[in-house]
Amino acid sequence: MTIDQLDARLISLLAQEPRIGVLECSRRLNVARGTVQARLDRLAARGVIVGYGPQIDPAALGYDVTAFVTLQIRQVSGHVPVVDRLALVPEVLEVHTITGGGDMLCRVVARSNADLQRVIDLIVDVEGVVRTSSVIALDTPVPYRTLPLVAAAGT
Repeated sequence: MTIDQLDARLISLLAQEPRIGVLECSRRLNVARGTVQARLDRLAARGVIVGYGPQIDPAALGYDVTAFVTLQIRQVSGHVPVVDRLALVPEVLEVHTITGGGDMLCRVVARSNADLQRVIDLIVDVEGVVRTSSVIALDTPVPYRTLPLVAAAGT
């Protein structure tokens, strides 16, 4: 799906000020309220906008360590049973199936390096996981972002 410049401006405004209302969006973008609502509905229906919830900082909850764990899994039963079990571990924030030396990549958090061992042990205990390899993130100089894509798509 392509977006136009108004869509890009609307998404950018909501990303910068997520608590802003439709009426205020329409005022700032100088378009009708109905136009903003129709655009939001269309963007949500097409899967461009996938949520409006608050963004949570794991560090603010006491999870100061972020790590990326590569998993090798048994291919016999596929990845779905492994994913279902990984989803039960609260510290597993994301799971991606990948190409390359591993089969899955997980972003996990822990309260400390010692606690990371506990989280990795939980992952290793998942039936179907053969081996893991982990790296600890030291810093996040470029956090997850999509606004540059929105700006590029809206031009």
